[in-house]
Amino acid sequence: MTDDPRPRRRLFDSGFFFVLAIALASGAGVLVTQGWEAFREILLSDLGLAALLMPKIAAGVLLATALALVLPKDKVLHHVGPESGIRGLAIAATAGAVIPGGPAVTFPLTAGLMTAGADLAAGVAMVTGWILLGLNRTIVWELTFLPADLVLLRVLLSLPVPIVLGLALRAAVRHRARRRAS
Repeated sequence: MTDDPRPRRRLFDSGFFFVLAIALASGAGVLVTQGWEAFREILLSDLGLAALLMPKIAAGVLLATALALVLPKDKVLHHVGPESGIRGLAIAATAGAVIPGGPAVTFPLTAGLMTAGADLAAGVAMVTGWILLGLNRTIVWELTFLPADLVLLRVLLSLPVPIVLGLALRAAVRHRARRRAS
């Protein structure tokens, strides 16, 4: 028997089975409507994509695990914990904005930061910052194809969103805690 108080996480949860059911139904639909050749072509293409993504996902998960182990919890709590205020949410949103790469990097890093002490609101601010303010995408793609004034306006309108979402989430958590306490 172990003394570890953390709940044991299942390898396959309901989300996995939901996605699996959709994938199987989609595959069956292709097989029935398009035939074996189309099914085989799509399956091989998807397996190739999975093989391409697996090293990135594995590296992201390892990085997130290492991040949670090496970051000092007291500093993480101070900078992006539940009591860090707007400054903490701005730090999280900025971190999200500068993270290069896709979800295979961003989501594990966010999870690692939260494991190290960041609150859910900081996690939301980080992911929202990555989605709305990603510097890599803004510089490489948007400024290449869109007028600079349009890109600037979009960024300016998006700037407060990660912080507003984080503040709203923290307020909801406090409200819920007060309701449970009474």
